[in-house]
Amino acid sequence: MELDGDPIDSIGGAGALIGYARVSTRDQKLHRQVDALTAAGCQRIFEEKLSGKNTDRPELAKCLDYLRPGDTIVVLELWRLGRSLQDLISIIGELRRRRIGFKSLHEALDTTTPGGRLVFHVFAALAEFIRELIVEGTNEGLAAARARGVRLGRPPAMTRSRSSPPAPCSPSTRTACPRSPSCSA
Repeated sequence: MELDGDPIDSIGGAGALIGYARVSTRDQKLHRQVDALTAAGCQRIFEEKLSGKNTDRPELAKCLDYLRPGDTIVVLELWRLGRSLQDLISIIGELRRRRIGFKSLHEALDTTTPGGRLVFHVFAALAEFIRELIVEGTNEGLAAARARGVRLGRPPAMTRSRSSPPAPCSPSTRTACPRSPSCSA
């Protein structure tokens, strides 16, 4: 069975539990997360000391490369994995396509279960709804601006008020502009 092109059957759960722990600065400690991930049965834990706002997270990239179909990535808290709801949905969607599960211990979200997949689809539907509202609001704003006569887009590079007539050619500049309409040569 499928929902929006994704298989609904079991994803993840049959392979290894792989942990991902992240703190925002090098000064913060990962002990609490690592201890919880170890207690949850994670066989390997990738540790990151970078802000979630940073798009270049090398340990997350290594973790995602390490995962195989049937594995499950485990985080202590949902926001440790993604920078935003949209980013989180994108990452979890890619994991689903690769048949890899996702668990967040704090939120008790587990995409290897039917209930967890339902919650994930609700998150995805809400994110899509928010995106559509933003697009709709933007389009309405543009239409209202056009109706008020606002010229949208980049200003023209050359306008009549900005342009000046070409300088007349003199005998010394004729070779530089032989085909210019202002030249009499």
